[in-house]
Amino acid sequence: MGYLLEVKNLTKRFGGLVAVNNVSLGVNAGEVVGLLGDNGAGKSTLIKMISGVYKPDGGKIFFQGREVNIENPMDALSMGIETIYQDLALAENLNVYSNIFLGREKLKKILGLIKVLDHDYMMQESEKVLKRLDIQIPSLKNKIRMLSGGQRQAVAISRSIYWDAKFLIMDEPTAALGIAEQKKVLDLVNLLKSQGIGIIIISHQLHDVFSVADRLVIMRRGVKVAERITKETNPDEVVGLIVGAETVEQT
Repeated sequence: MGYLLEVKNLTKRFGGLVAVNNVSLGVNAGEVVGLLGDNGAGKSTLIKMISGVYKPDGGKIFFQGREVNIENPMDALSMGIETIYQDLALAENLNVYSNIFLGREKLKKILGLIKVLDHDYMMQESEKVLKRLDIQIPSLKNKIRMLSGGQRQAVAISRSIYWDAKFLIMDEPTAALGIAEQKKVLDLVNLLKSQGIGIIIISHQLHDVFSVADRLVIMRRGVKVAERITKETNPDEVVGLIVGAETVEQT
């Protein structure tokens, strides 16, 4: 069986700058791949092509065994490709269940004519997905601004899973979190993996990546310089590959 998501020879240029140059990688269902590299390595540009923010200048994207054309983020979402950026894209003035349904609110008719928000439905459905993911939040009526960083990350992940994400891209999921909350988020990643979801994680926290990733893809200056099975490498080798101290293979 082939990859859940595969990119072949993806390239993206901005004027004379080649931000991503001929990069190929694949992710299986139920697999976590760490995407590593220093600032400016091309990681964010690569995931933005997968998520529909940028259109590739070359190469192909395959999802669930077929070539796909992702013109915009809505195309990616409709396929089940969800991206959780570092800012989480949560509305701090809204409560938990309103954020899970943000932009896709459930409406109901009253008096047979007027459409209003169906708060009860959104609350019940949000409780279901939080229970499925074993996420503990005291009250779903709490505003996002009242939650901890780890709880916010959990809400963003819950939103993706509720809307039937098959593939998840996570950009720095443990940044700015305390040690206990980092562990909760990483436990959640392992749970999603066990449920068959393919995941790419971008992170500068090598310890976190090593604790959840099955494979590592290292980029430098827009090029994929190496790929490693996590249990067959170590942080020292990976750092050497990131900064260019290690000999790299053509991939």
